[in-house]
Amino acid sequence: MPIIIPKDIPAFDTLQKENIFVMTHSRAVGQDIRPIRIAIVNLMPTKEVTELQLMRLLGNTPLQVKITLVKTKTYKSKHVADWYLDKFYRFFDDIKNKDYDGLIVTGAPVETLAFEDVKYWKELTEIMEWADNHVTSTIYICWGAQAALYYRYGINKILLPEKKFGIFGTHATVPYELLLKGLDDTFYIPHSRHTEIDGDAVRAIPELEVVAESKDAGISIIKEADGKRFYFTGHAEYDRYTLDEEYKRDRDKGLNIASPVNYYTDNTNTEIDVKWRSTANLLFYNWLNYYVYQIAPYEIEEITD
Repeated sequence: MPIIIPKDIPAFDTLQKENIFVMTHSRAVGQDIRPIRIAIVNLMPTKEVTELQLMRLLGNTPLQVKITLVKTKTYKSKHVADWYLDKFYRFFDDIKNKDYDGLIVTGAPVETLAFEDVKYWKELTEIMEWADNHVTSTIYICWGAQAALYYRYGINKILLPEKKFGIFGTHATVPYELLLKGLDDTFYIPHSRHTEIDGDAVRAIPELEVVAESKDAGISIIKEADGKRFYFTGHAEYDRYTLDEEYKRDRDKGLNIASPVNYYTDNTNTEIDVKWRSTANLLFYNWLNYYVYQIAPYEIEEITD
């Protein structure tokens, strides 16, 4: 089944070329199917890139998935044209009286700031509170995961001596976790961050369960017991060139940045070994199936009830 997005959003043509079934709203309403409604709070400056990465994964299921892109009112992105945001995004105020089957909150390049110093912090906390009663299941990614853990449980982030940057082997820490169904014993997830969460603080909270961990990158995925919230510390959604572009951007700025580990296959840093694509597809497929579709009521208004 397709992912439902506007025909004139740039991701539409790219997804079609990749043989991912996309559909416009006008065509979707002609089908007697209740689509899964997913809202994406996109905090990344490169919004078009992040949209495409997440839509690519959400479109790789048998479900009909309708996407709503959400922007913040308290901070205006400097990297995206106003007309683009006005056309394809909605403010939180526009959706806060609606219910959604799933929510994704992305990372953001603000991890060295105190949470309360982030300009849209109050608005983000309102979104997190809203999700408790209006969303079946939520994924928080990277800084989004750190922010949610801090807000909900007071777990702070820890500044790393050097950037955690590369592709890291990861393994399940609990047997038969549905989110990880189909993954190999060792699976790979990209990480790109200057901070990490306090693992001891996470394990001290009964409601939180570490379901995947990396020897070199630390805790990778945390689940709340009821599956209502997931916290991804890495970026499984990244595509082939994301880390390459980040590395070259920082290097060209003169920053002290090492090349991403376990990523390039040659000494010239040109050939890339993509070893996380199947992991990304299975993570989002399993989330949509087991923690959204199988749980969400047919009448979406019942989520609030």
